[in-house]
Amino acid sequence: MMKIKVIGDSCLDLNEELKKKKLFNIVPLSIRIDDKEFKDDENLDTNELLKMMKNSSDVPKTSSPAPDSFLKAYEGDEDSIFVVTLSSQLSGTYNSAVLAKNMYKEKNEHKFIHVFDSLSASIGETLVGLKILELAKENHTNLEIVEKVNEYIKEMKTFFYLESLDNMIKAGRINKLVAKVATAFSIKPIMGSTEKGTIRLVEKVRGSKKAFKRLVEIIGEQGHKLEEKILGIAHCNSLAKAEKLKEQIKEKYNFKDIIIVEAAGISTVYANEGGIIIAF
Repeated sequence: MMKIKVIGDSCLDLNEELKKKKLFNIVPLSIRIDDKEFKDDENLDTNELLKMMKNSSDVPKTSSPAPDSFLKAYEGDEDSIFVVTLSSQLSGTYNSAVLAKNMYKEKNEHKFIHVFDSLSASIGETLVGLKILELAKENHTNLEIVEKVNEYIKEMKTFFYLESLDNMIKAGRINKLVAKVATAFSIKPIMGSTEKGTIRLVEKVRGSKKAFKRLVEIIGEQGHKLEEKILGIAHCNSLAKAEKLKEQIKEKYNFKDIIIVEAAGISTVYANEGGIIIAF
């Protein structure tokens, strides 16, 4: 088997098991809240991040890694490097990784590097990374991996459920009056990714229980050949909720596997307290 390296930005969310296996090299984005800026790395305390977001009147700002960060990650004796980034429609991270690739290849023509635009985020990136490793283990060539992973990305569905609308209000994406009404009537938006990697509103559901039920139903409406797929769940400080969702999905569908990961910093900014992201 060829020696490969899989690199992800810090929106590629992991659980403790995946961290221990050291399957991925993570290049961190940065987060700024008011006058404080910090890296989205293993030292970030997401509980503290949630407190800071709640206490700030400004929307959190995120910054892509500089090309130099990817250049450093490309170093090593691996035969091939595969990179997975946030949707290029949500972040400049993809462009930064591609620029670094072009710079690196000027002096290292022999090295194979491919950057995948996940057209997703969070657990969507994680599933793309796991697909790369699966195909490499099956001894597919570099070009076969690129072709098959691009097909996987094209077919993958990503949905997320928001418990809190705070960051969307602060960012001006939701009218304050509409937000007040939504809060008063416990309206929970279910969002999803588009084919181009942008975010769309799928449905507005009244109440958390109904939103959860609807999220499970949407899986069956949007997916096919589920028994061949892995479903991933990312949660923002809501493990019990994620585990409950996993059980509900297992009762209704026969996925090959279901994994749960914890939202790191960037996903926490997107989903906020109680948010759930799924991909399959």
